[in-house]
Order: sequence, then structure tokens, then C-alpha cells
Amino acid sequence: MSQNAAVLALHFLMELSAIAAAAYWGWTTRAGMARWAWAIGLPLLLAVIWALFRAAGDGPDPTVTIPGFARLVLELAILGSGAFLLWRAGQSSLAGVFVALIIVDFALQYDRVGRLLGI
Repeated sequence: MSQNAAVLALHFLMELSAIAAAAYWGWTTRAGMARWAWAIGLPLLLAVIWALFRAAGDGPDPTVTIPGFARLVLELAILGSGAFLLWRAGQSSLAGVFVALIIVDFALQYDRVGRLLGI
């Protein structure tokens, strides 16, 4: 199921949303030059981490190969940070929707999750 176009699109939009949430948090909770640094730097850092660390056989060839379990933890940490940062920026309803979408996203990818966990 994880190779279904709609599931892949949801997962990609979740990635982008987590990065956008980091930018939103940086922009709305900081002032002056720190606003720019957080709104650009944190999303850039999250995107680099997301792209750099991959499990073998899970998408493009990894730059840094990590175990499947570690990749799932990394994805949950980044997506979860998106929800957390929305909540910290005062968008609790949006954060709740984001958490629900994270659950749906991983449920729809049950075959990928199982493969990465070695099940």
C-alpha cells in the first residue's frame, strides 16, 4: 500500500508540512534577526536531516545508511516536531489535525513500516 500514489503524496505533504510548521514557529515566536534565522535555519536543518539519513532499500540510495527502526524514529521525530511546533506557536487545533494525519500516514504505510522494522 505504501507505493500507492495517494499514500506517497500524503507522506510527501506531511514532510513539507513539518518543515513549514518549523518555519511558521520560527517566524511567529521570534523577533528581529532571530526570526529570520529560526524561520530559515530550522526548516533547512530538518530537510537536510530528512534527506541525509535513510534506510537501505527505502527510496533513493542513502547518503548515510541507518537501520529501518532508526529511520522510522527519525521520521516520527521530525513529523512530531512539526505538530509540537504548531502547538507551541498557538495553533493547537492545527497541531491536533497534524497528529491525526501522522497516525493515518503511518497506518496507510503499514507494509513499509513492517519492512523497516523487519517484521
